[in-house]
Amino acid sequence: MTNKTIELLAQRRTQYALGKSLPHSQDKVEALIKQAIRLSPSSFNSQSSRAVILFGAESDKVWSLIEAELRKIVPADAFASTEAKMKGFAAGAGTVLFYEDQDTVRDLQERFPLYADAFPGFSSNSAGMAQLAVWTALAEEGIGASLQHYSPIADEALAQAFGIPSSWKLIAQMPFGSNEAAPDEKTFIEDEKRFVTLGR
Repeated sequence: MTNKTIELLAQRRTQYALGKSLPHSQDKVEALIKQAIRLSPSSFNSQSSRAVILFGAESDKVWSLIEAELRKIVPADAFASTEAKMKGFAAGAGTVLFYEDQDTVRDLQERFPLYADAFPGFSSNSAGMAQLAVWTALAEEGIGASLQHYSPIADEALAQAFGIPSSWKLIAQMPFGSNEAAPDEKTFIEDEKRFVTLGR
């Protein structure tokens, strides 16, 4: 079976070996990221996902700030591997910071009280779909990326550095750049552990 969507999802891989050379201009990459997020679904069409797109020195700053916060909690004698990870992320051409606007979530909770408890989960669903959309779109253009979760460790430092609205909740960080090595092979668990099909 040939399916374009499946082919694109197969291209999306975790890439840790990043470089600063992009196959397209920063303007085109920025437009691609924005469009991927715009087209991502959200419950009640809430469009709660937000993003900060950083290139060059501004992207490097993300990983310097996260590294500084990690130094406060990771023992010094065990920090070498953490420092190497931060340098690897900073080696990329840019970073996307994914946020969810909590004002949007609260507004939906007030307007639709029957679903109030569910809206934070709906927001998480929207965030995940936006992240996958961006990651897959980047992969199709030959741009490597990975998804990182250094929250809430550096939320305050990043918010101060980049003037993030107080209602934006940081969900994930995506360093991206040129593919400097082949990614590891993706492995899968057995279908029997993952899927149930009925009625056929």
